[in-house]
Amino acid sequence: MIWFRRLLLLLVVSGGLLLVCVLGWLFFGGGGHQPTSPAMSKVDATTLRDPALIAKGEYLVTAGDCAGCHTAQGGAGYAGGRSLATPFGNIPVPNITPDRETGLGSWSFEDFWQALHVGKGRHGELLYPAFSYTSYTKVTHDDALAMFAYLQSLPPVRQPPSALALNFPYSLRNSLTAWRALYFKEGVYVPDPGQSEQWNRGAYLVQGLGHCNECHAARDTLGGTPQDVHLTGGQIPEQNWYAPDLSTQSNGGLQGWNEQDIVDLLKTGQSAKGAAFGPMADVVAQSTQHMTDADLHAVATYLHSLPARAPLPEEKPPFNTSALIQHGEQIYTQRCADCHGKNGNGVAGIYPPLNGNSSVTEPTGINATRSVLLGGFAPLTAASPRPYSMPPFAQQLSDADVAAVVSYIRQAWTNKGPIVQERDVSKYRQTPID
Repeated sequence: MIWFRRLLLLLVVSGGLLLVCVLGWLFFGGGGHQPTSPAMSKVDATTLRDPALIAKGEYLVTAGDCAGCHTAQGGAGYAGGRSLATPFGNIPVPNITPDRETGLGSWSFEDFWQALHVGKGRHGELLYPAFSYTSYTKVTHDDALAMFAYLQSLPPVRQPPSALALNFPYSLRNSLTAWRALYFKEGVYVPDPGQSEQWNRGAYLVQGLGHCNECHAARDTLGGTPQDVHLTGGQIPEQNWYAPDLSTQSNGGLQGWNEQDIVDLLKTGQSAKGAAFGPMADVVAQSTQHMTDADLHAVATYLHSLPARAPLPEEKPPFNTSALIQHGEQIYTQRCADCHGKNGNGVAGIYPPLNGNSSVTEPTGINATRSVLLGGFAPLTAASPRPYSMPPFAQQLSDADVAAVVSYIRQAWTNKGPIVQERDVSKYRQTPID
């Protein structure tokens, strides 16, 4: 079997420590260390019915974009009913309404805390990290209690989960011990006394509830993100979108963005530097537009403190690209310049700039390619209820045409992105939208 040969090769070349850890993950399992939950008495029903606590929980659940995974398209809110695609197979998303048979109705707060903080289910089973407990472990006890109170206040919806569809050996749920040893560090966020209160609030939201690193960092062959990799950008598995590096400093994915640019994007879906498309448009629509200005500024303050990045190595084109770029410029002039401008600077608040746009220049070219193929649809927000959208060109342009125009855009004006080849366009054309 091809996958097994590849796995054996990976184990051979990855060294003794990884070999021991992975074999433990695949075959031995076990419960790992016990959760270090804070001492807490049983939470009574009166506490969970406190309107102020429920309102706080609603805000936190929204800020964490829980509906983004736990609500199926056209389905009841938070009732699950969909599966998350991973490179290892599909994982059903659970119902988190208070239905006693198929949701969280029979869960105690202690059960919920264990799932959020430790990554273990109600009966102690290890949870698959498609549930981002690697980030949620940083959520405080009080915030978790508020979230649980809100979820328990929802109308119960009966929605049984679909079957787990992971490939062997990843389907061995109780064998995640070594994966957790490699990629999971349990612990509530600890404020940095050397930083401001605003910075710490931003760090708490970004690192914990916002779980930004789950998309904005590359994953390795085993589906994990090393603990020293933080917001450096990465391709979102199985979705074929690239979540950019979030540093605003030299060589960062948001180089040149000021704090207001970040706030504007998260609040309205648009900023002077670009607009939210693809998965980020959903995040803005369902989550960040509803956050307070104080929290958005805190997030921006934290992101602005991320360090500069090392420059990416320059890629030598595999062939003479002059004809490709010339063809791309012709297509751009005919199809794109009326909106985005001959200078690529767009129209403020209407058409996003392409010049210096991080979604255009990101390392892979995925975002620009898929936007040309599928169109670009900014989120509907309270501040931008009727955003302009970009039509799809999948039917009008061939793979060669798309490769040419995207390559031109990635190298025009101040942009310095590598070219996109026709074979890449063909691959991304076949990728499902969701």
